[in-house]
Formats: sequence, C-alpha cells, structure tokens
Amino acid sequence: SNRTRRAAAVKRITSLQNPRVKEALRLRQSRQRRKAGHFLVDGTREITRAITSGIHVLEAFVCPALCETADRTRALELVKQSGVPLWEVPEEVIARLAFGERSEGILLVADSTSRPLNRLAVSKNPLIAVVEGIEKPGNLGAILRSADAAGVSAVIVTDALGDLENPNCIRASLGTVFTLKIALASSTEACAWLRDRNVRVFAADPDATLDYTHANFRSSSAIVLGSEASGLSRVWNAAEVTPIRLPMLGVADSLNVSVTAAVLFYEALRQRSAPTPNP
Repeated sequence: SNRTRRAAAVKRITSLQNPRVKEALRLRQSRQRRKAGHFLVDGTREITRAITSGIHVLEAFVCPALCETADRTRALELVKQSGVPLWEVPEEVIARLAFGERSEGILLVADSTSRPLNRLAVSKNPLIAVVEGIEKPGNLGAILRSADAAGVSAVIVTDALGDLENPNCIRASLGTVFTLKIALASSTEACAWLRDRNVRVFAADPDATLDYTHANFRSSSAIVLGSEASGLSRVWNAAEVTPIRLPMLGVADSLNVSVTAAVLFYEALRQRSAPTPNP
C-alpha cells in the first residue's frame, strides 16, 4: 500500500534542535500532553502492546544502532508495518526523548485516547477496580499491571490526578494501560454506574471493621481504592458501599495503594476460582 511505501522512506534527523524533536520533547509535560492531545510511548513491550491494541500512532523516532535485540527488532517491524512516518535519529536524540535512564531505541508519538464511562462494556459477573485520586502515575501503572494479572474485567479511574498517559504510568503498567478496559469518570458517575448495574461495592478503608477475606467477591463486585494521602471521598460513604480492611500488624497504618490493590484483586480471583461450596 501507499502507506507502507511511505513508511519505507525513512527520514533522518540529526539534531536535538529539530522542530519535530522539540515538539516531541514538550510531550514530557502533562500540560503539553493535554494541550496537544498527544503522548509518548517508549519501551519495546509498551510499544508492542500499544500498536497491537490499535492505538493511533502519529510518528516514530528510531535509533537503529540500539535496535539490536530480538524484541526491539520485532517492535520496529510493527512500527514499520503500521506505515507511520519514521524518523531515524542518533543516540543522543533518542536518549533525550526516552523516559528515565532506559532507552530502547524506539519511541512513538500517539494520539490521546478518550475513555468515556458510557462506552465501557463489561462481561456478566464482572470484577471492576475503581481508583480514585491516585497522585503518583507509578502507583496507577502498578495497579493496572496487577489488575491485568489478576483478571480484573475493567478499571474505572476517577478524579484522576495521576495521568494515564504519563510515561511513568505507561512503564509501571508494562503497557497494560493499552490492553485493559479503562474508563475515566467522576466518582459520582462511577458510583451511579455501579449502582445501575447492581454491582456490589467494596471500599478499601483502614478504619473498616470487615476483614477483606470475609467480603464476598464471587458475584459482580467493585473494589474501590483511594489515595494514600487523603483516602476516599465522601461519595463512597453511601449505604450500599461496604468498607473492608487489610489487617495491619506492625507500626505502619497503611500499605502502598498498589500493594493493597494486588492483595484485594488476588483475593477476589481466589474466591472466584474456588469451587462453589455446598449449601
């Protein structure tokens, strides 16, 4: 096709002063991502998952000298097949564009994804995670990674302070941010959406009296997690929400929110995988 032919004609950029590079560098900032409606993806696993999930890629920067390993070659093949404009850049350019210390030789610029709650379709008897006001993108990514691993049906991110398209979130999620069903909403909308679908809601709360192992996650359930700094908002004090707690036997009064998420998701998975007890 024309698109493939166009992609084959690789263009070269040699300088950090190049306007395309400068524009991509600006996307390191959350404000610029929102303004442009674009974000960056680096890391071969993340790039592979982004492309196979059907995300709309605008352009790619590649440093061929760094694309030696099998998985990097595979990721580069996927990028080439997608037919997007491909810029060949030297190592110092890709190092500036890449996030943190890790540069794997390829970086994408992609279109932001809209994730409205009214488009979220879930299976019968779902297990849904709701994360409210998580400040750290790394924590948000780690929660997504655990949700993916434990077979959570969907994640609703409410009042998001941690940005799903932040490089830290993408990396901490290992690219599962592209493969999971995720919706963005306000907590009020999320609470109403769950109520309308008769989903039982359990909120992680250090002051709860019910131990998490005594909660019944076997039927349609939602697990709600709030920020470590401010806990959950009053929306989750509703009568139909059951607070649950993890025992804290040491001097610390709470766990990292992503650790709490993993414990609760796996408890739900354990209950759902166990044979139904005889009445």
